[in-house]
Amino acid sequence: MDVRRLILFVVLSFSILFFWNTWQEKHHPVEPVVATHEAGEVKASTASIDVETQFRLQTDKRIHVQTDLFKGEIDTLGGDLRKLELTQHRAADSDTNNFVLLNDQSAPSVYVVQSGIAIGKLATHKEVFTSAESDYQMAADQNELKVALLWVSPEGVKLTKTYTFVRGSYEVKVDEVIANGSDAAIDPLAYYQIVHDSESSQGTKMMPTFTGGAYFTDADKYKKVKFTEMAKEPLSKLAKDGWVGLVQHYFVGAWIPQTKEAQEIYTKDLGNKIYAIGTKYNLSSVAPGASKELNAKLYVGPQTHSELVKAAPGLEYTVDYGWLSFIASPLFMILSAIQSLVGNWGYSIILLTILIKLAFYPLSASGYRNMAQMRELAPRLQSLKEKFGDDRQKMQQAMMELYKKEKINPMGGCLPILVQIPVFISLYWMLLASVEMRHAPFILWVQDLSAPDTLFGHIPDLVPLLGGMPIGLLPILMGVSMIVQTKLNPKPADPVQAKVMMFMPIAFSVFFFFFPSGLVLYWFVNNVLSIAQQARINHLIHAAALAKKKGNAVR
Repeated sequence: MDVRRLILFVVLSFSILFFWNTWQEKHHPVEPVVATHEAGEVKASTASIDVETQFRLQTDKRIHVQTDLFKGEIDTLGGDLRKLELTQHRAADSDTNNFVLLNDQSAPSVYVVQSGIAIGKLATHKEVFTSAESDYQMAADQNELKVALLWVSPEGVKLTKTYTFVRGSYEVKVDEVIANGSDAAIDPLAYYQIVHDSESSQGTKMMPTFTGGAYFTDADKYKKVKFTEMAKEPLSKLAKDGWVGLVQHYFVGAWIPQTKEAQEIYTKDLGNKIYAIGTKYNLSSVAPGASKELNAKLYVGPQTHSELVKAAPGLEYTVDYGWLSFIASPLFMILSAIQSLVGNWGYSIILLTILIKLAFYPLSASGYRNMAQMRELAPRLQSLKEKFGDDRQKMQQAMMELYKKEKINPMGGCLPILVQIPVFISLYWMLLASVEMRHAPFILWVQDLSAPDTLFGHIPDLVPLLGGMPIGLLPILMGVSMIVQTKLNPKPADPVQAKVMMFMPIAFSVFFFFFPSGLVLYWFVNNVLSIAQQARINHLIHAAALAKKKGNAVR
């Protein structure tokens, strides 16, 4: 069939592209980056410029903060939150180190959150604040930890910025109070922004994930903004509500202003592959001797569904299930319910796969029954081929007559499979996007369902193209299950096509070595269930065919 040849072409093309990209990553030269600075930023001395990035936000003194969920650093320059470790989440490549979400000193990545009150050119993230302490630590009996910073202008305008960390929450309250001690009224502008580079946290060639800006308004709902879009044209969007954020795989940082003022959501290209997304709005005039308070929330943490829903409307959409989220979201709810009962995400994946397989059992049975009937017809189809040789027209006519006589629809197995594909794709993306899988143990050697299985280590880097490829047991079992499935299917009459169909499981298995263990586990369990169902139906159809032949022989 031409379809099989097309599938082979796609597999081979994808394989060649993957190996070429892998080679490029290993051998592509690193280009030097030119030093640039944000407009209006005080330039750093040459000695303080990072050699790798040539970009460094200005720094002053650091205030260290530790809570039950965070280890953070606030810079007195601007009162920015410059570094944030999540103590309940480990780094991707470590069993002991914490995951670092925000950081301004990890080349080549930059990820910080900023806020300010623009009074002319003052009180922005470029002004130096003071703090009563340099170290803050949440005590065992504390539910909140407050970190206050103060800035005072020569004219007597004061800005107090207070971070409030709440026990057990990834939401940080950020309150700012303007006290106008000057002799003239002031017209301040408030802004909140997130700064991030466009190169880090982009996933892999095999498992690409989105890292970029995002915002939500009641009018426009959830929108993602790629860094390439920010570079092409700055965003300027008027809104009455909502939030702005920076989304990456498993984690999100988002500013959620607690105001009803009209605001402008914007993006900036800061140069040197550094971008900002934020929101700003004008405050009413503050008279001499008067004060004004504004409030915001900052969510910085994992994309845990329950936490996101509590933090802000629409923030749960940062968990990217793709265009089939209307299917993936209910599947995750079912998976979570199972996990709450069994206490293991690996077992939960197995049980959910079984439930889905049971739900589609009638459709699957119809498709497998059709394939089993085609399998029984294979010898007769081979006879037709030998009889008509290269006369394709007569061959096709004879085949259609045979199908009609045996009451078999050669395409009858396609529709049941097509109906199930959206569900299986949804489950795939749901498992890929769920932070709950990150560092979630299953059994024995599988201790992280979000990471590839590496039971047998990695192929040495000395091996061209495949160097560094992880080798695990689950992908090998997955490949074996695919080979078994292929043998249960009707064998193509063309020997070349038969070899192609046997080669495909091996080709696909290479990609599964790079897939997270949770995804491979799902596919493997699904394949095992499919093999059992297909083998059973093949047996029944074959028995029925033998009985029919026996009956015809008696007559």
